[in-house]
Amino acid sequence: MKVSDLNKEDYHEFYQTYIDKLPGDKTLGSLLKENQEDLREVLSIITPEKLGFSYAAGKWTLAEVLQHMIDVERIFQYRALCIARNDRTSLPGFDHDAYVPESDANRRDLESLKTEFKNVRSSGIDLYMSFSEEMLQRKGMVNNNTTSAGAIGFITIGHTIHHLEHLKEKYLI
Repeated sequence: MKVSDLNKEDYHEFYQTYIDKLPGDKTLGSLLKENQEDLREVLSIITPEKLGFSYAAGKWTLAEVLQHMIDVERIFQYRALCIARNDRTSLPGFDHDAYVPESDANRRDLESLKTEFKNVRSSGIDLYMSFSEEMLQRKGMVNNNTTSAGAIGFITIGHTIHHLEHLKEKYLI
């Protein structure tokens, strides 16, 4: 599946900014792997001293941003799995802002965050690569909106790109 295969009915309009970050001619598998490399490069230049850095009062620390990215990736993988397996359960939304303080990310060390992110992304690549084209095109309900399993994969990549850009701009990485 390629980004260009998506229809507007495959995802909620909120996610358009993430989809717009992706080239239309690449497959989900190739984009996941390329994005994993981009992520690895950014993570390799983060130092332990930077983890507690926040660019403004009330903004997330670098550790909290990384934990947020991990949490979202996991939630999106679960959603894609449910839809690909044709589970007709309507999946709930989640409040990502409520997850951050509960994550206790600021007690984490850099290596544990890097390892967890690498493992979660690798697991996601395996998951999406296991889906047939039919499974990727299946639709389910997420937060009262129709969503396809494939769209969730692309949204995951766009979400990561969004935060990597934010890290470079605001956290000076």
